[in-house]
Amino acid sequence: MPAQMETEQLVTVVAEHLAQRGQRLATAESCTGGLVAAAITSRSGSSAWFERGWVTYSNAAKIEELGVGVTLIEQHGAVSEAVAAAMAQGACTHSHSDYAIAVTGIAGPDGGSPEKPVGTVCFGWAHRNACQTETICFTGDRQSIRQQAVSHALAGLLSFLNATHSTHISS
Repeated sequence: MPAQMETEQLVTVVAEHLAQRGQRLATAESCTGGLVAAAITSRSGSSAWFERGWVTYSNAAKIEELGVGVTLIEQHGAVSEAVAAAMAQGACTHSHSDYAIAVTGIAGPDGGSPEKPVGTVCFGWAHRNACQTETICFTGDRQSIRQQAVSHALAGLLSFLNATHSTHISS
């Protein structure tokens, strides 16, 4: 299965990057329901670089577990880059991790709106005081959307790792 192979390859590269630098990762997931953490922990030895993960499916979980602001959710909605950023930053703050991935979205088949259709997924990648976000609208059924989100979350982390690493080198 190509998507699965891609995910496994992404995990391998993430593992090498973090392990070589002695860094750790946390995840905060909503619509993916722990699939990012599952992809990571399917790799033997991931405990050396994966610290913990949260499945914060409800707004209450995002608020209570990750410190996402109630006002932030009210103003932007749970599926927003603002909330994805807060989830990622909260995962860094509430763990012993150097980096965090956050995913929040609408996997369907229902729950979408004209402004945020089914397939809308917001991502956040954080490292200490740095954060990057992105919104993608995937197509397909629920399973496909969730798997695409996992692969994108890992690919985005690789870009973020490279960007933050090169920033640290040049400073």
